[in-house]
Amino acid sequence: MSDKPLAKQTHEDVVGNPKTDELAKNREDGYGEFLTTNQGLRINDDQNSLKAGERGPTLLEDFILREKITHFDHERIPERVVHARGVAAHGYFQAYDDNANLSRAAFLQPGAVTPVFTRFSTVAGSRGSSDMARDVRGFAVKFYTEEGIFDLVGNNIPVFFIQDATKFPDFIHAVKPEPHNEIPQAASAHDTFYDFISTNPETSHMLLWVMSDRGLPRSLRMMEGFGIHAFRLVNAEGKARFVKFHWKPTLGTHSVAWEEAQQISGKDPDFHRRDLWNSIEGGAYPEWELGVQVVEEEDERKFDFDILDSTKLIPEELVPVIKLGKMVLNRNVDNYFAETEQVAFCLSHIVPGIDFSNDPLLQGRLFSYLDTQLKRLGGPNFHEIPINRSLAPIHNGQRDGHMRQTINKGNVAYGVNLLNDNYPRQAKQSQGGFTSTYERVEGHKIRLRSKSFVDHYSQAKLFWNSQTAAEKMHIVKALRFELSHVQKVEVQARTLVQLAQIDHDLVSRVAEGLGMAVPSAEGVQLNLAVPADGDAAYYQSAPAKQDDANSAALSISVNSPINAGKTSIKTRHIAILATDGADVGAIGELMTTLMAEGAQTAIVATHLGKLKGTDGQEVLINWTFQATSSVLFDAVYVAGGASSVQKLTQDADAVRFVNEAFRHCKPIAASAEGVDLLKAASYPGATDILGADGVITSADNKVAGLAQEFIKAIGYHRFWSRELKSMPA
Repeated sequence: MSDKPLAKQTHEDVVGNPKTDELAKNREDGYGEFLTTNQGLRINDDQNSLKAGERGPTLLEDFILREKITHFDHERIPERVVHARGVAAHGYFQAYDDNANLSRAAFLQPGAVTPVFTRFSTVAGSRGSSDMARDVRGFAVKFYTEEGIFDLVGNNIPVFFIQDATKFPDFIHAVKPEPHNEIPQAASAHDTFYDFISTNPETSHMLLWVMSDRGLPRSLRMMEGFGIHAFRLVNAEGKARFVKFHWKPTLGTHSVAWEEAQQISGKDPDFHRRDLWNSIEGGAYPEWELGVQVVEEEDERKFDFDILDSTKLIPEELVPVIKLGKMVLNRNVDNYFAETEQVAFCLSHIVPGIDFSNDPLLQGRLFSYLDTQLKRLGGPNFHEIPINRSLAPIHNGQRDGHMRQTINKGNVAYGVNLLNDNYPRQAKQSQGGFTSTYERVEGHKIRLRSKSFVDHYSQAKLFWNSQTAAEKMHIVKALRFELSHVQKVEVQARTLVQLAQIDHDLVSRVAEGLGMAVPSAEGVQLNLAVPADGDAAYYQSAPAKQDDANSAALSISVNSPINAGKTSIKTRHIAILATDGADVGAIGELMTTLMAEGAQTAIVATHLGKLKGTDGQEVLINWTFQATSSVLFDAVYVAGGASSVQKLTQDADAVRFVNEAFRHCKPIAASAEGVDLLKAASYPGATDILGADGVITSADNKVAGLAQEFIKAIGYHRFWSRELKSMPA
């Protein structure tokens, strides 16, 4: 072994040196005493990006952030690192009344119609994973405006897990399959995710959202979308205002049950993308209204949270959502790869009248998205791929590069120039030129998060308080399921400590399911996400105040404001259970009534072909019980007819079909002898099916009255009250 200082040793000296062998092993394993850059520089703080003042913009100088995110962005080829499994469609956005007082953006002016391309996605899973994983859903919209491309890149949840973009690679590494065995796929129920959750308290708010019904949308057409960050809208006079973007679905916001989602993943892992495709092909075009919450610049600091903190939302009771226009998706893609897979969304793609805030998560994402597209799509010319092309003309001095499609003419590719009379020249603001919002920035060059970001539990408590009893039950069950899959007891215990800071009832119910002690909210709070030389107290949040504050807009129950008045059954899938010997006349009458309301019906029987009715009438059968499942439908009707019902009650699959629909709290109807199948499907020890909410029956085959009651029940979506009466869903 050489006695030379390590820095002066040669390669030969290092070989066989136990000390350097251990250093090499640490380097290969990714472990060591100190965190370093890829050049070996020891890092003092990689939890906060370098900013101009603690609430100021992120600096390009931050080589630690750039190295960390660049490496992360380039980890996968060619699949997206996140949002790999997606589905998309074309459509248009039409602005409502005059929004000129808010923004000069041309696509927001009265009556303006702008083509759009919208991509929905899961976050954690690969391209081959299921649509129905418990996950955040991406909601990205590309506006092809006359002033250029505007990309509104968001999710179906209004907040995020982290506050600073430099932590994004850490978070995704934690939630993705564990690297040593690539398990589990598209799931957060494992050790590394909850290790991250338990040591980063800022994740608490988002955790509850994902564990809620929002993490299991009924369809992409029935979920909200959010821009997450605070942006700015700027009008023609240069007046800027902070805004938060919202997409509100016209069909309301609905979910499925967790057990149901698991079954759908096996029955039809393409459930969401198939639903979107079929709805558009059938002319039932999905619609969302775009709205904004507006905060005047002088009111930026008036709240008890920081609007630049992406782990916080602005309650709609404090700042209502103003509707700006409607998006309609009316055309499916022609080629999945060319469009859905090659579309490139970048947060930095904006137009005059829209600008950024100093949200540190947004600031880092401005770099990350562009860097990702450079890697995935081969270089700087990804904007020439047809799906990414701007409808506005492009004139600049940018030339050549990998995969260049444009053949630029002439000998001038620079500015300022006189050989081409200085064309293309800069545009004045009055000529549509983009100008960044004037903002004075002062502060030390520092790696520090604003103290106004340090309240990690109050809004999590607000979300919990705002849920109905059934919605709270779903959160508790989800956390029990997730933490039951965590192998390390210490990780479970640390997560319970974080839940204790939110609400005692919440942590007590989760701990009970795990068979663990309930920790005190006043106990030691773990926060390892503190710089090496940082003040732990500076980064430490107090527990949530034990008050009963709530926001009705955070619930997606049928009675919540988001679903108020949205009782249409348009596009709902109704299963009609019948076989030979059924009352075909009654079936036809019910189908006609339901389809007139926009619902879709399918006959499910014991065999394919034609169903022969009691009076000799015949009707085409769509599915057998072996080929489909109750989880693929929104409601169930059992037709009358003694012979038909007798066969169904003796068919285990038919009985299970009704039983599962009831377990999953769906509307159920039956007429005449069809009621006997409901009796056969009753769940032992639970509320009798015939006496339950959302179950409509009639003693005869006159379905007119039954149909109207059934329509009302379908519009209610789910009867979660059954769960509260011991019926598991």
